[in-house]
Amino acid sequence: MALTTTSAALSPARSPSSVTETDARGFSRPLMPLWLALVAAVGAGIAFDAGFPDKGWWPLTLVATGVILTALVGRRPGAAFLVGLVAGGVFWAVHIFWLTLYLGPVPWLGLFVFEALYFALGSLLISLVYRRADRTWPSRWGRLGVVPVVVAGLWTLREGINSIFPWGGFSWGRVAMSQSESPYTSLVAWVGMAGLSFVLVWLMAFLLQLVRESGMRAATRILTAAVAVVATLAVPAWPAPTSGTSRIGAVQGNSDAGLFSQHAPGDILSDHASGSAALVGEDLDVLVWPENASDLDPETYPIAAATLDAVSAELGGVPIVAGTIQQRGDKVYNTSLLWQNGAVTDFYDKRHPVPFAEWMPERAFFRALAPDLVDLVTRDYEFGSTDLTFDIDGLIAGISICFDITDDAVMRAMSAEGAQVVFAQTNNADFGQTDENLQQLAITRLRAVEFGRSVVNISTVGTSEIIAPDGSTIAAIPPYQAGAMVADVPLATVQTPASLIGFQVEWLVAGLGLAGLALALSTRRVGR
Repeated sequence: MALTTTSAALSPARSPSSVTETDARGFSRPLMPLWLALVAAVGAGIAFDAGFPDKGWWPLTLVATGVILTALVGRRPGAAFLVGLVAGGVFWAVHIFWLTLYLGPVPWLGLFVFEALYFALGSLLISLVYRRADRTWPSRWGRLGVVPVVVAGLWTLREGINSIFPWGGFSWGRVAMSQSESPYTSLVAWVGMAGLSFVLVWLMAFLLQLVRESGMRAATRILTAAVAVVATLAVPAWPAPTSGTSRIGAVQGNSDAGLFSQHAPGDILSDHASGSAALVGEDLDVLVWPENASDLDPETYPIAAATLDAVSAELGGVPIVAGTIQQRGDKVYNTSLLWQNGAVTDFYDKRHPVPFAEWMPERAFFRALAPDLVDLVTRDYEFGSTDLTFDIDGLIAGISICFDITDDAVMRAMSAEGAQVVFAQTNNADFGQTDENLQQLAITRLRAVEFGRSVVNISTVGTSEIIAPDGSTIAAIPPYQAGAMVADVPLATVQTPASLIGFQVEWLVAGLGLAGLALALSTRRVGR
């Protein structure tokens, strides 16, 4: 009896605020067996995608995030990597299935496996924090205050690196990008895309930590959860001040403009010229055509120049912003031209060509693996270095070509150049009537709010919309129909907080995640 009492006295005391049970080394134990965690990971991957368009059930992405975090609690590194690989693999396999429409299963398989590996590595880092949290932050309120911040910081870090590395990254499928129609949309103007991901993951991590903590009264737990949810929703919308309007028209030619489409040269140009006739008499300040709308370069082909001149004259001499492909010397560019008074008066070269589609990284290496697929990319577009805005008779228009809209650095640079409105030109014809164009439109809507700028999102086939700085739709053209839209588009000159400090927010939260991970890995359990 005495021996038992003495042993108990010498053993480390278990705090009444202790989280889940820990093993002999003070590591947290998993909340569910591995088999159940893997089943949960499959469900979470499917639910994660359902939060994005076309379904757009945005709460499911948040729920899925919470399920994934729950499955990682207490998990050993290898098992955590496996859970993340399954969750990420299922999500990406569903999310980018549109890639198979024209390119087949091999590129889709390669991309979703690569993205799943990224997801798995991020999950492994998060699991290291969860496994050591109880001994690193022994107090209840310490864990509630720190662990969700560290977990969300590591999640944001993984999304950020994924967005830039390798080969320019794949900035798609971030948690924030599921929220274009949610009550959290307005928050992106304050903290940016990365900051919004951080806030949402933090909320789910905080609620999970709150559930895990023992010894709390039910009323305290419920009240704390309610305060956290209300706090994230209570941030007022950025006022998005505007100054004046510009009358802008845009044309969707519904052209067969896909990579492997069979059409005569000039057909796409003709489609958009014909569609512009619907805007006669509108007294436009500028007319916007999509990416690749002039499939003949007007600086090379006189017939293309004559066509643009005819359209401009028919509309009263209006300037035209049109996408084309240009070759200068031995270099090829995906370009947007400003056609005015019979000539190109400015041009923008796409800053972020898509790897494996518009250029082939490590061509020799990948050609040895899949020569038929690699040879489909017959030319490598150069990375643009032009400025990001056109001065159109005093209207400062930011220019974005397709994948550019996903690039945080490109969009912030455009805002810094003084863009009053954004022309987002794209060609979605390769993806047919899949989720891709709706996913891209959701990103574009978030960008409008993030930077407080109206966006004219114009596609060859849709979905084309003019979006206000608050994210609402001003005008639209039904997808896969030829048509035109026109509106008096609000202009803005005031930069949002996100445009000014978005990078700093991302670096800060990622740094907090890394600092918390380092602390968790370096903390030793106090011995007996």
